Amino acid sequence: MVAAAAVLGTLAGTCVGYLVQADRDPTPLPPLSQPVVGQAEGKVAPLSAAQDRQVATDGDLRKLLVDRPKGTRAVPSLREGWLDLADYADTYNKPSVAFVDANGDGFRRAVATSWRVGETYSVVIHLVQFRQKTTMGASEWADNGKYWAEERDHTRSWPLPGTGEDNGMVYVHDEPERKAGYLPLYTAEAHAWRGDVYMEIYVNDTEPIPKAKIMDLAERQVGKL
Repeated sequence: MVAAAAVLGTLAGTCVGYLVQADRDPTPLPPLSQPVVGQAEGKVAPLSAAQDRQVATDGDLRKLLVDRPKGTRAVPSLREGWLDLADYADTYNKPSVAFVDANGDGFRRAVATSWRVGETYSVVIHLVQFRQKTTMGASEWADNGKYWAEERDHTRSWPLPGTGEDNGMVYVHDEPERKAGYLPLYTAEAHAWRGDVYMEIYVNDTEPIPKAKIMDLAERQVGKL
């Protein structure tokens, strides 16, 4: 009965609304003729290559990676340059899941660079481009990266300048990862997106990683996007 009353009440309210409108005078419609807006004369100059981000991101994506510092060497176990979908998925703990997710989000292409200093300090950078026809792949993968970074305990974070509100974040994990037979591993990371490109940076060392080090690296990489 209560349910029936609720339905009847909704229908009754609708009927009353129609009756009130029926008793009112019709509202005059605006005239069909509207002022004609004049068309501007001349041609709009196209954006220069420096102003049009699409020109840069549709070109050689490898040129948008920060330069490897002099005197350093690539991480031997990691691929450099272009990565296809399978290559990129292999950088995750669960490659098959990453493959399916990235493919579903419109993975287009990716590039990577890395370097080592000494035996313990290393940097890995990925730029991942998405087609973004049905989903905003770049922003979704940046959000995913930030989510997992924030899940770790003893983590400090800061917004990444130049990426807009919450579009980029930098993280320093103060508690190292420990594994039997290995030195403690401290990590820092950054996740951001611009347009159709997702950027992820990982820094590893056996010593605590200063905020300034990961922040400077992330700002320089974002600046090239």
